[in-house]
Amino acid sequence: MILTETEEAVLKSNESDLRPDAIKIDNVTVSFKSKKGIYTAIDSISLNVKKGEIVTLIGHSGCGKSTLMNTISGMVKPTEGEVYANGNIVKGPGPDRGIVFQNYSLLPWLSVFQNIYVAVDSAIKDLSASEKRELVEKNLHMVNLWEHRHKLPGHLSGGMKQRVAIARAFAINPSILLLDEPFGALDALTKGSMHIELLKLWNLDNRNKTIVMVTHDIEEAIFLSDRVVVLNNGPAATIKEIVDVPLDRPRNKKNIVHEAGYMDTHDRLLSLLTDKFDINDIH
Repeated sequence: MILTETEEAVLKSNESDLRPDAIKIDNVTVSFKSKKGIYTAIDSISLNVKKGEIVTLIGHSGCGKSTLMNTISGMVKPTEGEVYANGNIVKGPGPDRGIVFQNYSLLPWLSVFQNIYVAVDSAIKDLSASEKRELVEKNLHMVNLWEHRHKLPGHLSGGMKQRVAIARAFAINPSILLLDEPFGALDALTKGSMHIELLKLWNLDNRNKTIVMVTHDIEEAIFLSDRVVVLNNGPAATIKEIVDVPLDRPRNKKNIVHEAGYMDTHDRLLSLLTDKFDINDIH
């Protein structure tokens, strides 16, 4: 039986709906004490992310993207509401959630190999030392850094440091991977290469790993994501709109920019994020 494009889209949507929720954010508000009183970063946010889904959070600086991400990681406790990871209430950081930061967070006195081994040794207790070394080796090969395993972070380029951070996160095999602007400091060519490396690792895991990423980059969000969550400006930021990305995988970065679905999604995100479109609008 030959399906029409519409029927195929409906079938894929139904398959997606059958996947369990990896992340559930239930009416979450986060407030902090400040010198000027109580500051509310995010207000009454609810969001479900399916297992194996890639979702990006996008919005202007100060809109609470990282705060929302940190409630999933367990580093920030909601003032109100609950966050669930794999069906369990998040009460703090855990090995089921790996985190990659923009600043890499590598220990400068340890080699590339040692930076990953320390994470594996801490998170995975039931493996022998030789099994842990094999796991580190496997992940360094996956990001093409095996030949650089003895180097210190200070001897690596920005893109190589980011690959170490991603390999470290994948090595502990978390079911949820959290990326907080991981490619923001990289040049365009390196960033493009890192996008491919990330998707390769995700595919090697049979797309079972759930990824949530913070970004300011519309093109990055569209290329990587299944859905893009646009946040309103803070304080007390809320979800402005959730935009589905109607592009089949695998995606070719050169080709998708000519597809109607890409252009429509890009225009919609630009419209949501841009207040002024013309120099004459600025006073």
